[in-house]
Order: sequence, then C-alpha cells, then structure tokens
Amino acid sequence: MGEQTQPQPQPTTAGAAPTAEPTVITANSTASKLPFRPRKIRKLSPSTATATATATATATNTNALTLAKQPPPRITHQPIPISLSTEGEIEAALRHLRSSDPLLGRVIDLHQPPVFDSFNPPFLALAKSILYQQLAFKAGTSIYTRFVALCGGEASVLPDVVRALTPPQLRQIGVSARKASYLHDLASKYSTGILSDDSIVDMDDRSLLTMLNMVKGIGSWSVHMFMIFSLHRPDVLPVGDLGVRKGVQLLYGLEELPRPSQMEQLCEKWRPYRSVASWYMWRLAESKGAPAVAAPIAVDTSHQSQQQQTQLVDSINGIANLG
Repeated sequence: MGEQTQPQPQPTTAGAAPTAEPTVITANSTASKLPFRPRKIRKLSPSTATATATATATATNTNALTLAKQPPPRITHQPIPISLSTEGEIEAALRHLRSSDPLLGRVIDLHQPPVFDSFNPPFLALAKSILYQQLAFKAGTSIYTRFVALCGGEASVLPDVVRALTPPQLRQIGVSARKASYLHDLASKYSTGILSDDSIVDMDDRSLLTMLNMVKGIGSWSVHMFMIFSLHRPDVLPVGDLGVRKGVQLLYGLEELPRPSQMEQLCEKWRPYRSVASWYMWRLAESKGAPAVAAPIAVDTSHQSQQQQTQLVDSINGIANLG
C-alpha cells in the first residue's frame, strides 16, 4: 500500500493576504510553491516624521542663508591700457616687437618711430572720421574745413551744434544726405547720454567697438582708426585694413593676402603693441609700392548690416589725421 500524502501546515503571517489555493505536496511531486510573503512597509512614528521634516527644513534654510550671504557676481571689464602718448611707451613697444618678431625688427630699423601726440575730443574726431569717408584726403580736408567754419570753429563742434545743422546746410558745404544722417545720429547718441567724451575715454577696447558700432556710418575700421590715432590705444589690430594686411603678406612672404580671419593668429606675437606693429605694416607696404593707402571702411548703411567700401587717401599721414 502506497504512502499517503499528508497535508502540510501552511505558514501564516499576521495581516498577510490570503493565497489563491493551498499548496498540496504529493508523493509524485518534484516541486513546491512557496507561499507569497508581502513586503513590510516601515511606518514612521509621528515623533520620527516630525524630526525628519525639521532637519530637512533646517538644512534648506541654512543653504538659503549661505547663498544669501555670498556677494553678487562681479562684472569685470578689461583694464584700459597705457596710452601710446605716455612717455617711454613707444620705446617699450619697440623693444617688445623687436624681441618677439625679428622680421618686424628689421622693418622697425628702417623707419623712424611713430609719434602719437595729437589729440582731438572724441566727438570731434568721430565727426571728422565720418566726413572723410570714401573721399581722397584732399577732398575730405576741404569739406572738413567748411564744416568746422559752419559750426563756428573746432571748439564749437559739439553735439547740440551739429544737431541744429539742417541737411540743406550740410549739403551746401558738400556733405551728402547720408553723411548728414550719420552726423545727426552721432550727435543724438551724445545728447541722449548713450555716449559722451568721458565715457568713451574710460571704455575698454571691446566696449568701444560695441558702443561705437551702434552709430550709423561708423564701422569696425573707423573704430580701429579712432582707437589708434585719437585715443592712442596700444593693442589695436585693424584686421580689415588692406594696408596692414598687405604689410603682413610682405613681411612673412605669403603667397596670398591674408584674410581678416587669419590676421589675429598671424599677429598674435605682437601683443600688447599691435597698434605700433600695424603702423609699421603701413610703412612696409608703402615702401614696397603696394597700395597701402587703400583701406576698406565698414560703413553702416543700416542698423542691421555693414558694407566694406574702399577709401583712398593721399598718404599714411592722411589716415592718422582722421583721428
């Protein structure tokens, strides 16, 4: 007689959910099913929950206080470099350029050092730059002379005076309608306080380029010339100037004229005296009979776009007089 199967007692757990069917083990069974045992969920007592919430709130408040005590982020500006008109600064520039670039040193030895000693008030210099655009130096000088007389002298070339000049008055002295609008836009930005002579002198190079490009008719080339010849900033590289690019091509024996995008890398060794090195590039191009005085100017035809056009001047000194 075969062995009878005895029912096995089922383990029970207080509060456990009932199983679907009891497990029966027979003589011929080879596997068994374990009963389902639910996971226990730990419940926090009221005192423990309160303590946890208090600790979380305390940590949050501490972090908030820590952040509140931190000083606000500082907005840094580039330091304004020493002017090239400062005594001894040209000598320092030449020493640096000779040591950092022997090829440039040979060019330096062939020419007299530059002189940066003229200074016009920024508003006058910018107005002058606008008047000379796209004109030969002689023609620009003629119109500028009449413009100064119309204002009552160079000391009277002021924002309010220029704003009062009508387009017909400016047209009579040879100023085009477009340039008249440029002069009025410059004067308006002074009158509204967007620009001022003092703020321009105190701006770093990057800010100057940004703010002055907001003026109609003043593009990057004009700003670069203004910074070099009027403010005497030492480290300005006019990457779009044909004369400087031609000088770089001659200096390094390049097959092609370097693109503006290549100029920064080619001239990196000249920092922080790229203005002085650029002056020697004009001299080099001029001495080789290259059209160094053909310099493209970025002229704003609208607030949204800029065009580069060619300006012919009679000499490198003519470019310097734009400042």
